[in-house]
Amino acid sequence: MTVQIKCFQEIITIGYRVYHSYELPWFRTLSWYFLICVNYFFYGETVADYFGALVQREEPLQFLARYHRFISFALYLAGFCMFVLSLVKKHYRLQFYMFAWTHVTLLIVVTQSHLVIQNLFEGMIWFIVPISIVICNDIMAYLFGFFFGRTPLIKLSPKKTWEGFIGGFFATVVFGFILAYLLSQFQYFVCPVGFNSETNGFTVECEPSDIFVMQEYTLPAVVQNTLRWKTVNLYPFQIHSVFLSSFGSLIGPFGGFFASGFKRAFKIKDFANTIPGHGGIMDRFDCQYLMATFTHVYIASFIRNQKMCHHFPYSHLHFFGCGIKEHVSKKSQQPYWIPNKDINSITSV
Repeated sequence: MTVQIKCFQEIITIGYRVYHSYELPWFRTLSWYFLICVNYFFYGETVADYFGALVQREEPLQFLARYHRFISFALYLAGFCMFVLSLVKKHYRLQFYMFAWTHVTLLIVVTQSHLVIQNLFEGMIWFIVPISIVICNDIMAYLFGFFFGRTPLIKLSPKKTWEGFIGGFFATVVFGFILAYLLSQFQYFVCPVGFNSETNGFTVECEPSDIFVMQEYTLPAVVQNTLRWKTVNLYPFQIHSVFLSSFGSLIGPFGGFFASGFKRAFKIKDFANTIPGHGGIMDRFDCQYLMATFTHVYIASFIRNQKMCHHFPYSHLHFFGCGIKEHVSKKSQQPYWIPNKDINSITSV
């Protein structure tokens, strides 16, 4: 949350500095108001999804969760109306420009930082590995570029070289593969975060998913003939780590290139001076946000079971054939705001 707020502040401040001479009414006030609204929406959704048992025990939380989306929409509408009332005839175009600036910043910073939290709730390993991959790639690309760099990679970042880009890729894949092996052995890193209603605390205890259980793989015939190995034991997550590392090495840097282009457009070197010698917080998280988004999409597309079943009461799960009753009851995720209806009344519709 602190990182998110600081990144938002750095980007909004750039716009304010460029156009502060126009004295736009309520610009900064509305920007921070919309930040509060969007965070209320996202974090409210997270609490309802992952801590349903906790919400059920508190009457005020039940009310807030039951009408969460309506409250969020009402709060946003209030800000929207305030913006319309703040319009000044001679600054119409500029005010709408800054309105769009705020919303794009919310999309880039708040939405993606929310995905970081979502990844964390899937298990610490989905948080640590992607972040470590980006850091490793940044370091290794620099080292390979420093010692072997000859060919410029992109004009937006003249110091980036093809040698650093390619060397960083291979080094990051190896690093991610090893890190995945080490972390997959510990339940603390692989289990999703949950709320235990009996102890009134958070827990990371679970039966590890199949992707965190050592399995034996048969090697291709070519490899068998070359290395004289027929099988190899791996955690399936190690294979997933190769895809995560590949994205973090080949596509992740484009988050940094995008940020470089943005800074060049406004003729600034860094987003801020928060970290001496390294610029602002946003300068450190430009690639991390893109990596977090990919990780979230990867989990949803290739890892997680159908999530549709999570949104229906326990008594209805067999109707959808999801077969995850034990999973839902273990996590205490039964949504209290959907009334229990007779299953026969649903099937007859």
